[in-house]
Amino acid sequence: MDLTIQPQRLRHLLKRLIDIYSPSGKEEEVVDYLHGYLKRHGLSVMRQEVDEDRDNLIVMPAHGDIHVALIGHLDTVAAHDLEDYGFDEDGDRVTGLGAADMKGGCAAMVEGFLTLWERYPQAAADGKVALALVVGEEQDGDGAQRLVRELHFPWAIIGEPTDLKPCLNHYGYLEIHLTTRGQRMHASLANMGENPIKAMLHLLLKVSHYLERRRPEAVYNIRELFSSQAGFVVPDRCEAWLDNHLPPTAPVGEIMLELEDLLQRERQDHPHIDAA
Repeated sequence: MDLTIQPQRLRHLLKRLIDIYSPSGKEEEVVDYLHGYLKRHGLSVMRQEVDEDRDNLIVMPAHGDIHVALIGHLDTVAAHDLEDYGFDEDGDRVTGLGAADMKGGCAAMVEGFLTLWERYPQAAADGKVALALVVGEEQDGDGAQRLVRELHFPWAIIGEPTDLKPCLNHYGYLEIHLTTRGQRMHASLANMGENPIKAMLHLLLKVSHYLERRRPEAVYNIRELFSSQAGFVVPDRCEAWLDNHLPPTAPVGEIMLELEDLLQRERQDHPHIDAA
């Protein structure tokens, strides 16, 4: 079975995908382009509505029964520089927003899927292979959630970058939002009340110590730390966001309960602590 792809077609598709700016929530243009691209190549592609003007694209097997789904997401994170995010090529290296995560994977799966259907349409139908390109992965995963509510398949291949090595499971994600509150007052009166930033630093040390001592398998990151901007005063609020990446075997429910217990104990000394 000859499944040789068309490198120039693949390159052209990848360039076009990267050059279309498609941050989460604004995927309309790239979805419209790929919808037309797949139809022009003879595939029956359907739109699965996720939100207003936001659709997943799905190509189903001829008989509707899916054994394996090729899945990719068409959205990217927001560009750091709107003047410099597009396709660039240096030898065999391609760069640009989404080149790795994961328009490269989407282009590869589209080309592989097209090659199979063009050369061996009956094998493609018998193989029960579907192609699903979703939106919203970089934010709340609403495209993937919509996909699995309607379609069911025992196997999926997801084209995220893994250095061309099979990845059979992956870390989960737990996001924590912490808020400490106080009373705004002139900076010269700071000793008259509790400073929310100081309370937050104390809380972050407690959470960090818990994760490092009790859950060393977790990969955590203090992503953001900021207070109310009010000039020469004691701030009335401080907020922090923590990312926690947990291995597949981690007892997520148990970890959440332990964190809740920790926060509850801290609230006894600092009643203006909120967490979500």
